[in-house]
Order: sequence, then structure tokens, then C-alpha cells
Amino acid sequence: MNFLHLIFPLLFITSCNSSDNPVINTDNEVIPITEQAEIVCVLVSGSENDYSFSVGILSSDTGCEQYTNWWEVISEDGTELIYRKILSHSHVNEQPFVRSGGLVEITDNQSVIIRAHINTSSYGIKVFKGTVASGFTAFTLSEGFATNLETQDPLATSCAF
Repeated sequence: MNFLHLIFPLLFITSCNSSDNPVINTDNEVIPITEQAEIVCVLVSGSENDYSFSVGILSSDTGCEQYTNWWEVISEDGTELIYRKILSHSHVNEQPFVRSGGLVEITDNQSVIIRAHINTSSYGIKVFKGTVASGFTAFTLSEGFATNLETQDPLATSCAF
């Protein structure tokens, strides 16, 4: 285990648990809320092929008519859905919000992308990318990257509120 493995999660604990407005990222920049769901932080715990992810998401949730309905872990090239966490309700008054999920079956050095989906506007392009061994950092995808995964199960089927 290297030094980054120990310190990297500590860098995001504050930002992943923050509910201050305006939202400030780890570079002390204001993050505007957009029509897309954006990943703002990622924490990982567990061991190889048995990880849990805590993912911070900023989105323009307005209720069931517009909400972040899942976050997912995908292969770096966008060809494989590795894990999807279905979200069953909107987070109107909780921005950014953090939701955890797992069992994510990846190796320590497997490069993956963590992204979020909003029911009305598809995938956000503000994601986190990296490996468990070296950490995850903010990254911007091109519009339309791996949108074919949008119809792959499991899918969100309802919204509670």
C-alpha cells in the first residue's frame, strides 16, 4: 500500500460530506449546478474485487420529474458497465449528496470511470477517473461517451419523491 492509498481518501472526506452552498470543490472553486449530474468526489474502501464506493454527486434535481437516477462504474474505454447504483428518489434539498454502493469487482490497478445519470438529460460529462491504487481525479468526458450503456440493466424503474 502506498502513501496515496492512505492519504487520498482523507482529501475527499470533507468535500464528500459537505452540504454548504455554494458548493466548493477541493481546488476551492465554486461548482455551478448544471442540467447534468456531476461527480464531485469519490471515496473507496474494501479490498481487490470487493470495493465499496461512496460517490458525491451535484445535480439539478427538482423532484421525480428530474433527478439523478443512478451512478455507475464503467471501464475506461466505455465498453463495460461494471457496477450501477440505482437511486430511488430525488435529492432536491441535499446538494451535493453522497450515496454508497458496492460490491464493485475491480482490481487495484484497473482504470475506471465513475459517472452519474440524470433521468432527463442522460449522463453528465464531469466524472472521476482513475484506479484504487493511484486514486481518482476529476475528468471531463466528451458528450455522448458510452451512452449505449444507458439501456443496460439494472435500470431505475421508479422514483419515490
